[in-house]
Amino acid sequence: MNALLSAPDSVAIKKRAAELGLDVCGITSADPARYAAFYRQWSAEGNAGEMAWLTREPERRADPRKVLADARSIIVAGLNYWQPQPKGRGRIARYALGEDYHHVLLEKLEALAAEITATGAKAKIYVDTGPVLEKPLAERAGIGWQGKSTMLIHTKLGPWLLLGEIITTLELEPDAPQRDHCGSCSKCIEACPTGAITAPYQLDARRCIAYLTIELKGSIPEELRPLIGDRVYGCDECLDVCPWNRFAQTTREARFLAKPEDFSLSGRDQLHALLEISPAEFKRRFARSPILRVKRRGLLRNVCVVLGNIGTADDLPALRRTEEHEEPLVREHAAWAIEQIEKRSGALEAPVGSTIAARPA
Repeated sequence: MNALLSAPDSVAIKKRAAELGLDVCGITSADPARYAAFYRQWSAEGNAGEMAWLTREPERRADPRKVLADARSIIVAGLNYWQPQPKGRGRIARYALGEDYHHVLLEKLEALAAEITATGAKAKIYVDTGPVLEKPLAERAGIGWQGKSTMLIHTKLGPWLLLGEIITTLELEPDAPQRDHCGSCSKCIEACPTGAITAPYQLDARRCIAYLTIELKGSIPEELRPLIGDRVYGCDECLDVCPWNRFAQTTREARFLAKPEDFSLSGRDQLHALLEISPAEFKRRFARSPILRVKRRGLLRNVCVVLGNIGTADDLPALRRTEEHEEPLVREHAAWAIEQIEKRSGALEAPVGSTIAARPA
């Protein structure tokens, strides 16, 4: 008989989690969330932007027992997703280089939850799919601490964890909470390209590049477009500069690894190819990728912004074709990109001394 089925305690659950390929596993009680008041204030101030799901059901987010009646414990588990950033024009956040983590992590948690329910206990799984304040729970479960960037940081894996939870009626021995190890460091705040980390432990999602390139469905504010730089999808800046990143290890999960045949931004013409991708090819190419959720028009919008920031006159023909795109959102950002490149090209092509020659005698 499986050890978990015969003795469903904390030790057995963590052992089984490791066997299933989960990199971390911690346990906490199903008590109300420690940061519920902060979450409510953050939501009330509009920091979630268009992510309305983050502000729904605040009472359920604050108290896991309102999610699952008679809940006693929460198992928090995670997968390391770090890998080297592929070289080339344009960057993709590392979590989106491979297969969608929702599917990968959910598969492992479902296997663990099935063994828990086989003991007669109840279990409810969440992987970004319900009202759970996952990072505070992970901190309470001893996995890491929520750093000044608001990202969860692990002492041996750095800030590169994708999290999921199992809320259960099992009574399990909780782990000791992890303490904050950020100290006086403020590298993440200083590095944020858009100033989205407004103060230690404070994030205005409306300025975050991850929000602007993924969650925002409409036009990206013009004043923020230049700050996006070459980031096509998401942003890893605050993770990259974290001193705890020195412990980062390449993920063991093969499905997270970038597959050049599926999506690679290496090569000068790759961004042009994305501008010309058909609806059918977009769905085929990104069928199991997180990039699918931004939809084709969102991805093309982002590519236009990137080319507006880093492009040259060589990119103008592709952008001019995109200016005739069927989507108004794409056309708008293509026109902006053309204007940015033409401004730069004009400045480079202006003859030396032309400003002086234009002065009145």
